[in-house]
Amino acid sequence: MTCEACVSSVTEKLIHLDEVEDLKINLANGNVELEVSKTLTMKKLLKVLPPKYIPSLESKYEDTSSLESASKLKQLFPLFLIFVYLIAGAVLLQKNTFRVSNFMIDFMGLFFIVFSFFKFLDYKGFPSAFAQYDPLAKRSAFYGKAYPFIETLLALMLLLRWQLTFVFIATIVILSITTIGVIYTLFDKKKINCACLGTALNLPMTEATLIENIIMLVMAVTMLFYQLG
Repeated sequence: MTCEACVSSVTEKLIHLDEVEDLKINLANGNVELEVSKTLTMKKLLKVLPPKYIPSLESKYEDTSSLESASKLKQLFPLFLIFVYLIAGAVLLQKNTFRVSNFMIDFMGLFFIVFSFFKFLDYKGFPSAFAQYDPLAKRSAFYGKAYPFIETLLALMLLLRWQLTFVFIATIVILSITTIGVIYTLFDKKKINCACLGTALNLPMTEATLIENIIMLVMAVTMLFYQLG
């Protein structure tokens, strides 16, 4: 920027972005200080600003979508790996007499025990991370603190085949609440981390979180009908 006309033009283009709440421009050094409500990507800036204002960055960020996708997959790799181990573990528990119903119960039990383990790794940090998207955890700090213990209890009840009807109903209620929060977060396009594996792993909130919850909900609903039938 070389004059007040440049400042006026840049201000007009940036202030209309949904993410931008306020901005300050220093004409002397050409710096722009932005106050944003959520993540503003360089790719979006390049769409509204002429190349002359940020020419050195145009080629660098012209293919950010593929880079972001690769980064997201890399971050989600631990989650995919855990699911592979959960499936393998549930299958091995059924190696003698395989039954789909028992496989689902064991998978759910292993799911809860493993996911609660990761939450306990940073027990102090989990409640606040969980409260970012879970509707009940937002309203009750106690619920956020109790959640890893609830998962552990449900896991033991599943693996021991104790009070299964209660476990399936509790799973449906708890995961339905969390899923509502996940869906709202995804639709709102908020950039937050998922607390499903606690805060020890830096997992972004993505569609994978939603799929993970839906899988567990489908299993819980299926087994509840099977149990009652």
